Amino acid sequence: METFGFIASFLMGITLGLMGGGGSVLTVPIMVYLFGFTPTLATGYSLFVVGLTALIGSTLYIRKGEIDFKTGLLFALPSVIGVNISRGLIIPKIPQVILSFNNYALTKEILIMAAFAALMMIASFSMIKNKKEPAPASTSPLMRSLLIAIQALIVGLIAGFVGAGGGFLIIPALVLLAGLSMRVAVGTSLMIIAAQSLLGFAGDLSRGILVDWPLLLKVAAIAVIGIIAGSSVAHKIKEQQLKKIFGWFVLLMGISILIEQLHQLSF
Repeated sequence: METFGFIASFLMGITLGLMGGGGSVLTVPIMVYLFGFTPTLATGYSLFVVGLTALIGSTLYIRKGEIDFKTGLLFALPSVIGVNISRGLIIPKIPQVILSFNNYALTKEILIMAAFAALMMIASFSMIKNKKEPAPASTSPLMRSLLIAIQALIVGLIAGFVGAGGGFLIIPALVLLAGLSMRVAVGTSLMIIAAQSLLGFAGDLSRGILVDWPLLLKVAAIAVIGIIAGSSVAHKIKEQQLKKIFGWFVLLMGISILIEQLHQLSF
């Protein structure tokens, strides 16, 4: 299955390169179903892969001057805090068996994968629907900064729990609250995702997570090659049409994973 895992990692990277986001939502399923890691470990490994690919992707936007570093820092700080609260406080406190009734048991691993499936379905809707660039909210600078910080903390909590970047939540916040253009919001989002994911993974390392470095570095390297390849041909692809097709794929995957987790409730 490892071979399929490496192929899937390459395709995930290509998707990220083509669309500027969204592909990272596949990292956890790849880690769980193709490499055989537990959901808890897979979400940690996903933070590393997502963070590294986002870091590479953000450099392409830095060269074009399409990153707002001030807004990115404002968002990244609470987001990093949120990620480490999830990884260091919330997930370790969840018991292995959360609830049991007759022949049914809700375990920690089922909860994480079910939450991830729900996130996949929510993310898919943002890809499927036709989106127009929203108008920035008309609030005071202080209120905008406060709202950005609150949303960043929430995004960090979610990202830490499910191991995904959360770009579909970050980009609307940057456009609506910070008033960034869509292109600058995408570049800034990649920078934020890189910071929150890599620092979240660093937190896992400090807490003694066991890491299969040879495998993890291979997956990350293959994903990076994919994002570079995807970025090189992105201008030739109709992005909105591609997002719709990928959105439907992610929706079907999310539904399949959720059904599987519901089936695993019985023992």
